[in-house]
Amino acid sequence: MNMHATTHEELHAELAGNFDTNAMAQDSALLNPRFYTTDFDELDAIDVTPVRAEWDKLLEQMKSDPNKGHFKKNADWDKVDWEGMDPKLRAEFIDFLVSSCTAEFSGCVLYKEMKRRGKNPDICELFNYMARDEARHAGFINDALREAGVAVNLGFLTKAKKYTYFRPKFIYYATYLSEKIGYARYITIYRHLEANPDQRFHPIFKWFREWCNDEFSHGEAFALLMRTDPKLTESFVNKLWIRFFLTAVYSTMYVRDHARPAFHEALGVDIDWYDQEVFRKTSTIAKQVFPMELDIDHPRWLPNLKRMERAFRKMEAAERSGGMGKAIGKLTAGAQAAYAFAALYLIPVKKSTPPASVRLEPSY
Repeated sequence: MNMHATTHEELHAELAGNFDTNAMAQDSALLNPRFYTTDFDELDAIDVTPVRAEWDKLLEQMKSDPNKGHFKKNADWDKVDWEGMDPKLRAEFIDFLVSSCTAEFSGCVLYKEMKRRGKNPDICELFNYMARDEARHAGFINDALREAGVAVNLGFLTKAKKYTYFRPKFIYYATYLSEKIGYARYITIYRHLEANPDQRFHPIFKWFREWCNDEFSHGEAFALLMRTDPKLTESFVNKLWIRFFLTAVYSTMYVRDHARPAFHEALGVDIDWYDQEVFRKTSTIAKQVFPMELDIDHPRWLPNLKRMERAFRKMEAAERSGGMGKAIGKLTAGAQAAYAFAALYLIPVKKSTPPASVRLEPSY
């Protein structure tokens, strides 16, 4: 008889005690997913006439709701051995799930608010479908967390999470990239585990293929929104902003992923390879609407990502140190991170010309 064996209830209580997922989801630290608000009147005033044919086709596809029955557990949902999972992997995987759940729910909150406030039938219909999809995604991830006894209280999160104001064009750039990089992340993991099923340590990865197609279609919607006003991607100032958001989204992903070494080791992927693969897919896709792509093969690219990652680790260490060392350490590390970001931003970009037809179909 194993005197150290625990019941599922005891395990759930232990996990809940070690992981305050509500606090993790509420955390508004620089690298964590945020809740956004914007100028909803400006969004509501968008005229989709310049992209009407492609718009109607996309909305018809969303209306058909191809993933209506997808986000439900079935016979493919294997039993998860939370008790037997390596503690470091368990911690990093729960962090991954909470971060993903928060990001998905953030989209749901923003899209639902746009639908609630708007009067433009085209825009309201779009955001209604996207809020529906993101709610399913967040709920499905939260079910996986609930199975471990550490679900996030999403209703409480709506009231407790700080909101960041972004102008609509910044919402377009950030959310477009978030949706497309989400597609690239999910499909890369799915294809890897399809070829290496022995490394699939949790059943949620089996749902990634159809799931990432939702992400792809949401990105298509924001590509069309940007095409309604050529200045959004063609003016000199907005090209600088696009370059900023590309650099910020890619570098944030790199730093976040390198904080989860056990998670990626369990999946059987090298983090640098995985991130470069995701960047490559995202860059190829984003040429549909952006007039440039980052040169991720430039000799200064990876060294400065590594510098940024080290700076954030120093920042975290300073945060834990307390006293005068905390302030000085955070200031020094922050300066190092800013220098690394500037070095990444100043790498010459590869210019491109977006195609006449903006719509793409998932191809990976």
